[in-house]
Amino acid sequence: MRSFLKQTFASLLGSLFGLILFFGLGTSGLILLLIAVASKDTGPEVEDKSVLVIDQSLTITDSDPISSTSEAISEALSGEENNSVRLRTVLNALEQATKDKRIVGVYLDGSGSSSSSTGFATLKEVRSALEKFRKSGKKIIAYNMDLGKREYYLSSVADTIVMNPLGTIEMNGLRSESMFLTGALQKYGVGVQVIRVGKFKSAVEPYVLTKLSPENRQQTQNLLSDLWGDFLTTVSQGRKLNPKQLQAIADTQGILTAPDAKKRGFVDRVAYLDQVVADLKKLTGRTEENKTFRQISLATYARATQTEGKDRTSDNKIALLYAEGEIVDGEGGSRQVGGDRFARQLRRLRLDKDVKAVVLRVNSPGGSASASEVIQREVRLTRQVKPIIVSMGDMAASGGYWISTYANQIYAEPNTITGSIGVFGMLLNFQKLANNNGITWDVVKTSKFADSNTVSRPKTPQELAIHQRFVNQIYGQFLNKVADSRKLSKQKVAEIAQGRVWSGQDAKQLGLVDEIGGIDDAIKSAAVAAKLGENWELEEYPKVRSLEQRILKQFAGGDNAQTKQPSDLLSAELLKLQEELVALKTMNDPRGIYARLPYNLRID
Repeated sequence: MRSFLKQTFASLLGSLFGLILFFGLGTSGLILLLIAVASKDTGPEVEDKSVLVIDQSLTITDSDPISSTSEAISEALSGEENNSVRLRTVLNALEQATKDKRIVGVYLDGSGSSSSSTGFATLKEVRSALEKFRKSGKKIIAYNMDLGKREYYLSSVADTIVMNPLGTIEMNGLRSESMFLTGALQKYGVGVQVIRVGKFKSAVEPYVLTKLSPENRQQTQNLLSDLWGDFLTTVSQGRKLNPKQLQAIADTQGILTAPDAKKRGFVDRVAYLDQVVADLKKLTGRTEENKTFRQISLATYARATQTEGKDRTSDNKIALLYAEGEIVDGEGGSRQVGGDRFARQLRRLRLDKDVKAVVLRVNSPGGSASASEVIQREVRLTRQVKPIIVSMGDMAASGGYWISTYANQIYAEPNTITGSIGVFGMLLNFQKLANNNGITWDVVKTSKFADSNTVSRPKTPQELAIHQRFVNQIYGQFLNKVADSRKLSKQKVAEIAQGRVWSGQDAKQLGLVDEIGGIDDAIKSAAVAAKLGENWELEEYPKVRSLEQRILKQFAGGDNAQTKQPSDLLSAELLKLQEELVALKTMNDPRGIYARLPYNLRID
C-alpha cells in the first residue's frame, strides 16, 4: 500500500492541486480526493519464494499504534512505514506465513540504528510464533549490527544469527532505574501528602522519598530476578547454551564482541550485511546481480494476506477487547482506558447476541480505582451471560489486575508484571509555591471540613485520618474481590497483596492467574468455553480505523499526535521527567484513590 500510494501521489500531485484550485474544492475536496485515492488501493501481491522481513526496531503494541490522522497521512504520502505494529498483526502474519508456500523464510532485520521498546512478555508471544514457523521446516535468519537484550531474546530463536564484525551483544542483566522528584517539589514549594495501604505500594515514592524504600527495593529485585531468569532460560534453550555461562558473562564483562560471541556460540556467523543479502538471494532463488532477494515486509504481507480472505467466517463472534494504557475516570484519551468509555464498549459486547465470548486483553499499570470498579462491574455482568477470558500482556497490575479478577480464566506470560494489589492517595498543595510568589488565600466556611479539598494548604491530621479510612475501605474491598473471584482465603490474599508486584510465573503459583500462555491461548480457551468448536470468527475492539476513516475523523476534529522516542541520552532522560509529570495529570479519580503500579516502571 505504501509504494502504491507513494507512486500515485507523486504522479497526481500537480494535477490534484490544479483540480483543487480550478474547481474551488478547498480543504473538503482535498480530503475527499485523498479518501478516494486510498480506497482504490487493491493491495500488494506476494511473489513466489519470498522472505518475510521483520524489522527488529519495530515496537509491538496491543492496540492500533497510529492514533493520529497526521501520522497516517504522513506515512501514506512518504511511503515509510510506522515504527509500531499491532501484536495480532505480527501473530496472524507469522501463522499465515507458516502455511504459505510462497514464503520460504523469515529475516529478522537488525541493520537499523534504532531499537525497540517492546516488552518482554510481548516478545515471548512473538518468539513462540517464530518457533512454530521454524518447526514447519522454514528458515529464520537474523542479522544485527548490535544486539541488545530485547533483540537477542527474539533473535535466539533463529536458525542462523549473523553479526557485523564490529557489532556487540549486550549481556549485562536487567535493571530498573527510578527517578525521584521529591527534592524538586520541595525546592519549588509543592507539598505532597500520602495515604496508602500496603508496605510494597511504592507508586508514591518518587514524590516523597529520595531513594527506594527497602520494601520497594526487595520487590523490584525479586521481579527482575524472575524476568532475568526467564531470559536466561529462553535464550539458553534457543542457543543450546548453559544459563550459568550467560550469567557469568553478565557478572564479569557484560558485553561480547562479535568474534567472542561467535567463539562462545552466541552467534553463528560474523559477516557484513551484503553477505547476508547474498545468502538470502540464494534462498529465494534470485540470480540477477542488480536485484536484491525476493522479500515482503511484515506490514505489507499482513495486508496482502488479509485481502486474500479470512481462514474462517461465522455468525459466532469472539470479541477481542483491548485495555491498553492508564486507567482513568471518564472517557479517557486514545492511549488510555477510560472507565466510562470502556465499560460502555463491554456492555455492547455483552448485549450483542452474535458475540459468544469475550477475550479481554489487559496491558495496563492500573490507575483510577473508581474507573477500575466501573469496568470490573461490566466484567462480572458479562461473565453471567457469556465466557470472558483475560489475556495479560507486558503488565496487568493493580487497577489492571482489578479489572481482570472476575474473568472465567486469566492467562499471563511468565514475564508478565502483575499483582500490585494495593491502593493509595496523593494530596498536593501549593501553599509554599504561592506564598513565595506573593499569593495567599483566605476562606469562609460553614463547617470544619468544608475546605478539605483545597490545594491552598496541607491537610490537617484529622483530614488525613478521614482520607486514610477511605483508602483502607477501598483496599478492603479490593482484597474481598480478589478473594471471592479467585477462590482464595482473605488471609492468603492479604499476605500476597500489600501492593507487591509479581511476575506471571509467581502469580500462577500464588493462584492470581490460571494459566501461563499468550493471547492465542486465551482466544482458544474462549472458543472452548463457549462450545463453538471451529465455528467462530474473531473481531477486535476498538475497531482499527482505515486511512479514510482517520481523515474524516480529523476533519470532524479529533486525534492527537504521537510522541516519538528520542535517540540521544539527554533527551531520553528529559522525556522520562516529562512522563513523570504527565502521570500526575492523569490522576483524575473523583475520590483521589488509585490502584496503580509504580509510575513509569522501566526495565532495561
